[in-house]
Amino acid sequence: MLRSFNKFSTIKRNFYATNKNYITFDNQVNLPKLPIPQIADTAHRYLESTKPLLSPQKFEETSKLVQKFTEKGGLGEKLQNRLIDYAATRPNSWLEEIWLNKAYLEWREPSLINVNWWCNFLDSPVHDKLLLKKPPPSGVLSNFQIERAAGLITNLLNFKHLIETETLPPDVAKNVPFCMNQYRYLFHTCRIPQPKCDKLVVNPGATHIIVMLKNQMFKVQVYGKGCSRVSTAEITRQLLAVGKEGLISTEPPIGLLTAAHRDTWTKAYNYLSKSPSHAKNLKLIQDAIFVLCLDDHSTKNNPDHTHLQFFHNFNAENRWFDKSLQFIVASNGKAGVNGEHSPVDAVIPGRLFDYLIQNEPAVDPENVTESLLPPPELLKWRETTEELTDLINEAKTTVKKLINETESVLLHYRVYGGRYIKEIAETSPDSFMQLVLQVAWLRLHKEPTAVYETSSTRAFLHGRTETGRSLSNESLEFAKSFGNDDILYDEQRKLFRNAIQKHLETMKLCAAGKGIDRHLLGLRCMLQGDEAKDSLFSDEAFVKSIPGNRFYGGFGPVVPEGYGVNYAIDKDVIKLSISGKKNTKTKKNAPDVYQFRAMIERTLTDFMILFPKRSSIWGMDWKNLHEEERKEEVYFKSMAKASEDYLKRKTNLEKKYLQ
Repeated sequence: MLRSFNKFSTIKRNFYATNKNYITFDNQVNLPKLPIPQIADTAHRYLESTKPLLSPQKFEETSKLVQKFTEKGGLGEKLQNRLIDYAATRPNSWLEEIWLNKAYLEWREPSLINVNWWCNFLDSPVHDKLLLKKPPPSGVLSNFQIERAAGLITNLLNFKHLIETETLPPDVAKNVPFCMNQYRYLFHTCRIPQPKCDKLVVNPGATHIIVMLKNQMFKVQVYGKGCSRVSTAEITRQLLAVGKEGLISTEPPIGLLTAAHRDTWTKAYNYLSKSPSHAKNLKLIQDAIFVLCLDDHSTKNNPDHTHLQFFHNFNAENRWFDKSLQFIVASNGKAGVNGEHSPVDAVIPGRLFDYLIQNEPAVDPENVTESLLPPPELLKWRETTEELTDLINEAKTTVKKLINETESVLLHYRVYGGRYIKEIAETSPDSFMQLVLQVAWLRLHKEPTAVYETSSTRAFLHGRTETGRSLSNESLEFAKSFGNDDILYDEQRKLFRNAIQKHLETMKLCAAGKGIDRHLLGLRCMLQGDEAKDSLFSDEAFVKSIPGNRFYGGFGPVVPEGYGVNYAIDKDVIKLSISGKKNTKTKKNAPDVYQFRAMIERTLTDFMILFPKRSSIWGMDWKNLHEEERKEEVYFKSMAKASEDYLKRKTNLEKKYLQ
């Protein structure tokens, strides 16, 4: 998925409607509600998905549990009826509240790394190249950094205007309209810590953003009187004022608390809320359109370290991890985003980021007013006590441990990309990559694992995602064929096609609301008392087959024994980010992101054996080939011209002297 750095330049989907008469939320009333699958269908698909992971004996035991669960009058039927009754009380989607709470808001581990995602933008088309080669020293801001940040603010407000005026074309795929509800939560949205289960708040009326610099927070107005738009130059003036004061202010790093364990942050939040001035500050942050983080240091030169500034900033400082979007601009002009995952899924901000990059450098909107904005307002937290200081120190300890135990590396594979996969391998790039990851895993860890890939269910009202269980009997059989010299390439290609077809069928069912895991989640939430005891949900196979147990396509590792893999497929390059935990390396089959990256690269290359190159398309080789062809074409044209000139001269000489 997305994925999800460098302009979100994954395979382009037909998401944007072209009819200018469309209204952004016009299709909402016509969207169907997410269906509740039949118990028998889910049970069949569940059993099928567990088979590659279980021994024959264990599979037989699980089959008996499933049969008992689905029998007439059994627990499955009771839970299904309860879920149907619950769905009747939900105005939009039976899954919406369940998923939001269970997947995100009840999660008590830090949002940093575990929930939040990151994105690294392309350089600006007018980027100061000298800044990239010789960035400013730490503790200094650059003029280009301020100018780019101001331009991003202008474009962000432009995109926000499209949503508010409902002039943003709605998303569609193959003429099927998608739910646009998540666009309402891109801006003005914040997660608030609460005991046991957090909450989301949205206040669309605010006209300010929060700008952070060296842990100092400023309220910055970005609209003039009557919500009128101001020029990018005026926004630049505001950011320069922030830079002047922010570099010398010494307010405590309150934002660090948002990276702590959610219970620690809840305790600190409740403590801060007792002070009227602190409560006002918290409200200003929550209501803000978004957060802008100006870093007084540049991104690292090491490619494996550059993205970490957007992932966790090495110490989680100068961030507010509860905001749906916080945009980050380093002193060398590099820019990116860190986002809180609970309100929106990846494709929603992806469309926003495409818009931002495509419209750099920013142009002022029409009807800009000349009025000056009020000066930035520093948020002060000086009524701090020893108790709050202790909570901040506890957050620092948590953050340091979490960051130190998490590894994240990048792989930019430049041999081929989507063009080769579609035109040579003749298959879906997403399905292709899923097989690459499974083969790489099996080669490295010598056993199969559950695989989680996100599938969108936005064809339904307030739809979000379903889990695509990418591991199948077909994909495992194909993965095992690598390294087996007894299998001919023709047979291996047949296994490849079978695995691809199975993956496509699985993802199609997920998109149609007929997946496995969201239905099982809904049924689990209907359990009462000790009904889970000795049922399907207490079975070892259920725990083992839950996608994400070790490996999933996402942002950070969801479990200690797994990897988080995010890939973006361009025309001639495949970009991956791979994350995992360090503290499990002493365990059997523990993740090692460096070895896994090397195995993915090797597997991508080995896949080319199955699909030999033609002269038309071939990644970097394709580029070099055609560059040579162009040189040869110029050479042959010049030779042909010289030969033609010679023949003309020869003919003229013959006419003159031989006739």
